[in-house]
Amino acid sequence: MVRLEHVKDLETAKQMATLLEAENARLHQRLEVLVAENARLKGEDAQQRLQLELNQLKEQLALMQQRLFGASSEKRKPTTETPVPARARKQRGHGPRAQPQLPVQEVVLPLDEADKVCGLCGGALKEWTGQTEDSQEVSVVERHFVLKHYRRQKYRCPCGCAPVTAPAPLRLIEGGRYSVDFAVHVALQKYGFHLPLARQERMFEREGLVVDSQTLWDQLSALALHLQPSYEALPAVVFSSPLIHADETHWYMLNKGPGKKWYAWTVACADAVYHRILPSRSGATAKLVLGDYAGIVMVDGYAAYQTATKPGADGPASCSLVFCWAHVRRKFVEAERVAPVCAEVLSLMGQLYVIEADLPDPHALRAEQQAAALAQRLTVRQEKSAPLVAAIREWALAQRSLPGSALRKALEYMLELWSGLTVFLSNPWVPLDNNLVERQLRDMVVGRKNHYGSKSLRGTEVAALFYSLIETARLRGEDPGRYLLRAALAAIENPGTVTLPSSSD
Repeated sequence: MVRLEHVKDLETAKQMATLLEAENARLHQRLEVLVAENARLKGEDAQQRLQLELNQLKEQLALMQQRLFGASSEKRKPTTETPVPARARKQRGHGPRAQPQLPVQEVVLPLDEADKVCGLCGGALKEWTGQTEDSQEVSVVERHFVLKHYRRQKYRCPCGCAPVTAPAPLRLIEGGRYSVDFAVHVALQKYGFHLPLARQERMFEREGLVVDSQTLWDQLSALALHLQPSYEALPAVVFSSPLIHADETHWYMLNKGPGKKWYAWTVACADAVYHRILPSRSGATAKLVLGDYAGIVMVDGYAAYQTATKPGADGPASCSLVFCWAHVRRKFVEAERVAPVCAEVLSLMGQLYVIEADLPDPHALRAEQQAAALAQRLTVRQEKSAPLVAAIREWALAQRSLPGSALRKALEYMLELWSGLTVFLSNPWVPLDNNLVERQLRDMVVGRKNHYGSKSLRGTEVAALFYSLIETARLRGEDPGRYLLRAALAAIENPGTVTLPSSSD
């Protein structure tokens, strides 16, 4: 039987959903008979028990249909209880945008000679100096490749000494034919803009360059070797932060069979990201990723992190966990589709985010300004956020729901993580959610959809390296392409050189 998640055709999916709904109705009838018989044997109220079971099945069916055919967005219609802060409002529309980075090319448009005649008297029109009617147009100059032919000049002295030759340019591969600039361009296209090598091969051929994808891969691998020391320096940067974010997502290893899943593990701080692609998603792997880090780790509710940070035979856990309100909210957004009562708690959570939107970000401030910003965050959270958090807990404890229902699962998820969800009230460094690291995983997820993962262990290493360095450059405000070129040239000239992206500050 074909599994529904493997069906790509919409009509086929609709037909299968119709069949499933019919089968579900038949099972409801059968369930009614069995539940009544079971309740009769146990001496229970058959009608009440049957209604509970039917409600749970209807809820599961509604959620399944939403996942298959509904919108995936977590946005909700705004309520009157959740005001939007002034600075969060953005200008709507698609009007002209300033383009300060584009070079300006002046183009003067004269009249044809035949048109330089006055329509009133028939005399010759003369140019009105300094008077033009101006407009702007964004245009494109296509990329082009050139074959550079280097001629290294030789020099000699009449005294008969050995000739001297001008030095050769720095080479990515000794004796190689492709420049460092070319390799950086290919890397940025694949890991920055998600273009698979086979697609780049076809694009390059259209632009006059005949090259195969294996050659492109050779340039990426060679470039990654030069950048390896810089990549290996990233963990020290990330783990020097008192608070880091961690998350993971699946990554396909294509040479291990179709759909063989490995996992991209990510740790990030405010200005650096470090990715690793590993074969497991276990607690032992989480412990390997976190190492001996002794600060605060923000994560979702995945149990591997809790396993990794439990005190063990080698002593107490080195780091502590805080949990993400965005993941909690996500559970209630899903449950709201079958349990409208969730609107109340979602409104309270929305108010938490409104408060946070008006608080200063200490990471964006200089060291001398951070103390005041942190004090403000702590004061506002204690005065405004703490009562909201208390109201959320009170609401949760007052709810009663069917075991196994989406609402029950959302309540249990939140209450089990409660101690880690409330740390932000006492620690101003702790944010509300783990969205920072989820944003850094977004490129890997989009790239995975385009080039399907990696074909080899080396492929995973190269992917992790480039995603880490490109995203760190973006966080620090340096153009990723310029950074990769700068770091590569420094490492080729002096092997082992570590070059990290520069901060825009």
